[in-house]
Amino acid sequence: MFSSKALFKMALLMVVLYSCGTSQPARRNVLSGTRPSTGQKPANPNSSEQTVFTKPEQITKQPSKTEERQKLNTAVERRQEPVSGNASAPDANATYRTPAYYKYITDSIQRTSAKPSYYKSTENLFKQMAVVPNPQNPAINSQWYTTVNFDARKPNFVILHHTAQNSAEQTLFTFSIARTSVSAHFVIGRDGTAYQLLNEYMRAWHAGKSKWGAITDMNSCSLGIEIDNNGNEPFTEPQIQSLLKLLTYLKNKFGIPQANFIGHADIAPGRKDDPSSYFPWKRLATAGFGYWYDSTNLQQPPADFNALLALRVIGYDISNPANAIKSFKLHFVQTDTTPVLTDYDKKILYNVYLNYQ
Repeated sequence: MFSSKALFKMALLMVVLYSCGTSQPARRNVLSGTRPSTGQKPANPNSSEQTVFTKPEQITKQPSKTEERQKLNTAVERRQEPVSGNASAPDANATYRTPAYYKYITDSIQRTSAKPSYYKSTENLFKQMAVVPNPQNPAINSQWYTTVNFDARKPNFVILHHTAQNSAEQTLFTFSIARTSVSAHFVIGRDGTAYQLLNEYMRAWHAGKSKWGAITDMNSCSLGIEIDNNGNEPFTEPQIQSLLKLLTYLKNKFGIPQANFIGHADIAPGRKDDPSSYFPWKRLATAGFGYWYDSTNLQQPPADFNALLALRVIGYDISNPANAIKSFKLHFVQTDTTPVLTDYDKKILYNVYLNYQ
């Protein structure tokens, strides 16, 4: 039998245990999201006193590509420069983001996918060129005889563009992702920085549907240079200096004729307007890149002068005469791009036309 002292201790212990059990608040199961069964209101979910448990699979599970991309975007958002002077509240919904944003994203894309994809594509091209004869050519019915006299095809035109974007970094991003399906060999930033994106012997996708003279595939015979400019602003002096230096290099390396430095609007009348009316074509012509006219000695064209035929001789696609005239005036007149040739415009056209005789 228990002594009276032992019974007293046991009774005291039971009272203490009962007291602790009834005073403990009901807990909310934060994993299931259900309310406690006691009828008590759950703790404030925003309270710092609430204990939040983490599911084990959240720790061990590898993040998906979508999750990684979301984390990357979040990290870049935090690195964005303020849009309206408020550093703590960047505009996350803006269509255009800061150069720092595009540089961060583009550098990541270059490391993870763009450069590996580039080298894989060049390797496949080399393999295709090395496979001869073509087994799918039904006209070949003899063994293959090789020639020892050959080299790579070289570009013979330079097509100038404005990016129609807000920074060189944004354009580099555009060219680093496959879904845009556009590219160029070079990009020149507003500060004069020149970027090369593609070997000159490779075919970039910059000209699109275009025509110059009898050539209907300008991508296959040209180099594309994108100049950082939104199309509604003058080009910077560092840009033009850098461009002239690049054009000099390309002209000397490939022997590109002076007449073959033209704009995207020239080869795609009615569809494109770059590099815009702000572009200093006269300055380039003075340096030997493209032609210009002598404004101090404009000759009156002969009575039988055919303006459309003159445009075609220069290289313009005249299937739509109005578009051809607008593109010509965008390049050579610039102050007026209406689809009508004035007497002064005809003098300019005739003067330019004489360079192609």
